[in-house]
Amino acid sequence: MVLWSNRKRDFDRVLVTGASGLLGKAVVHELLEHGFAVHAIDQRHPDPGMFPDERVWFVQADLHDIGQIANAMKGCVAVIHLGAIPSPYSHPDDVVFRNNTLATFSVFQAASLLGLRRIAFASSGSLYGTAWTPDRFSFKWAPVGEDHPFEPHDVYALTKEIDEATARMFVRREHMTIAGLRFHWIATREQQLARVEAHGDEVTPREARQLWGYVDLRDAARACRLAIEVAEVRPFGFRPFNIVAADTLITRPTEEAIRKTAPDTEIRSPLPGFAGGFDTSAAKEVLGWEPQHSWRDEE
Repeated sequence: MVLWSNRKRDFDRVLVTGASGLLGKAVVHELLEHGFAVHAIDQRHPDPGMFPDERVWFVQADLHDIGQIANAMKGCVAVIHLGAIPSPYSHPDDVVFRNNTLATFSVFQAASLLGLRRIAFASSGSLYGTAWTPDRFSFKWAPVGEDHPFEPHDVYALTKEIDEATARMFVRREHMTIAGLRFHWIATREQQLARVEAHGDEVTPREARQLWGYVDLRDAARACRLAIEVAEVRPFGFRPFNIVAADTLITRPTEEAIRKTAPDTEIRSPLPGFAGGFDTSAAKEVLGWEPQHSWRDEE
């Protein structure tokens, strides 16, 4: 385990797990830009120069070890937990299950032992079940709200369902405030444009699995920050939030695409033009979060 050196402690500090990953790096920089210091934790050491700011303390630690996590967490006011295997098929099922669920439990347990009450963590839109399933099925309705049922067919989706159940238990027991951020495909603008160029006009059942949802990396990072900021002034227990762009990754109108690929999906309210197929109103109401970026923007 690598510990940080003693430095000035002039800022509120936030623990970020999975800090060396795509979203983790963006969250660290988002927090720095808004006046926080960061304890950045990951199982792998960051690349040279990844965290040059003196307000970042990097800790290389095992996310399954509550003691190591608690040691890294000391002095923090909140936690953003992003460390996980991000897909079902890159590792054996038992490895994905054990890694993701134990890491989440260990982070929450360490927070409870230290008396921290504010946590945001990376849940996923995958827990609705459609994203990775080998046997395709459709959403029951759209726009998809947080009340849509879960139907996991893969172990990754299952771990996210269990992570949210774990969060609910800690809220009941410890009176924490925990935001479960149901991210969809998190992508840079360059990744978005590449995906649209390759598949933007494809209205096929395979491409429809997640209703062509995505979220810009910058918007995802901002959701993490807002979740811990709002929790300080307005605790909300456990709440899941869809964190998805306001539009889709296809060049055809949304309702037309849904009717073609998923005729069993009930369209409960209008989806004009290229409107996204997910309801993000809870994130707006509670966190003050709205997506600000789209691949359609001129930059």
